[in-house]
Amino acid sequence: MNILSLDTCFDACSVAAGRGLRSLTPGISFAFEGMQKGHSERLMPMIEMVMAEAGLQFKSLDRIAVPFGPGTFTGTRIAVSAARALALATGAQFVAISSLRLMAMSPRIPAAPTRRVAIATDARRGEIYLEVFDRHSLQSLVAPQCLLIADAVTALGPGPIVIAGSGAVELAAAAEREGVEATAILPDLLPDALDVLFPACELPVTDVLRPLYLRPPDAKPPAPSPFVGAGA
Repeated sequence: MNILSLDTCFDACSVAAGRGLRSLTPGISFAFEGMQKGHSERLMPMIEMVMAEAGLQFKSLDRIAVPFGPGTFTGTRIAVSAARALALATGAQFVAISSLRLMAMSPRIPAAPTRRVAIATDARRGEIYLEVFDRHSLQSLVAPQCLLIADAVTALGPGPIVIAGSGAVELAAAAEREGVEATAILPDLLPDALDVLFPACELPVTDVLRPLYLRPPDAKPPAPSPFVGAGA
């Protein structure tokens, strides 16, 4: 199976390509760059590079794996739009997952005695993006939400629990104040397209790919000019 995976949801741009992933001799290439802006300019050159290094042609793609959010408004839109365009051009199918589940799939998350792991990323405005998983099956136990810290503590449920991501330290501290045993790890954790490359062979495909926006965009259109429509 030939798969391309990509992500631009947060402060990184990552791409991975795999040729013959179910064969004995797969070809794999990947790239990861941390960045706060410039995702749209870097994404296509990175895709072209990893496709070439993996020995893949676009017309041979079977699946495109992409997180649909949550994330920054622009970053989420870039990833989904790129995947849609590539699927239209190649006929490949979508494998869509939440960006927080992609983070939960990271091999950097160590084995731990807790049954559950939460991914919490800073959403600014005193809010976090939160999703809670069974750490063994990666089944989502709490769906992706944008919550105030106090509400996120309630959503965590009883401890013990491990929390990873840029909002982990603040959320774990708030949870401890409420008597919930919580441990913060990997505050620098970001989604990495490589982590979903092999799982995308087995994950279900979807016919529809829509971005998940958990709150309205920060930017608002300007108010109408009072001069529009006024007589000369």
